[in-house]
Amino acid sequence: MLHLPGCRTLKDKRSIVRGLKDRLTARLRVSAAETDYHDRHAMAELTVAVASRDRRHAESVLSRADALVNAESRAQVIESETQLL
Repeated sequence: MLHLPGCRTLKDKRSIVRGLKDRLTARLRVSAAETDYHDRHAMAELTVAVASRDRRHAESVLSRADALVNAESRAQVIESETQLL
């Protein structure tokens, strides 16, 4: 879950979320989607998915995804969860 303190409108939020999704997919070759808080301008939930036969590789990619999102200065990570299936 992300807190977007500088967002005053949904347009502001979309700009940040779209940028994060684009960077995640371009740099890490993962799938990324906004999955909750669609109608709240200061909150967002991103879900990132990676498919791999190697568990360590998947964990590494998801760890780098967390780092990329944490590096976004306009967003504060409130909660992060990793599930490996």
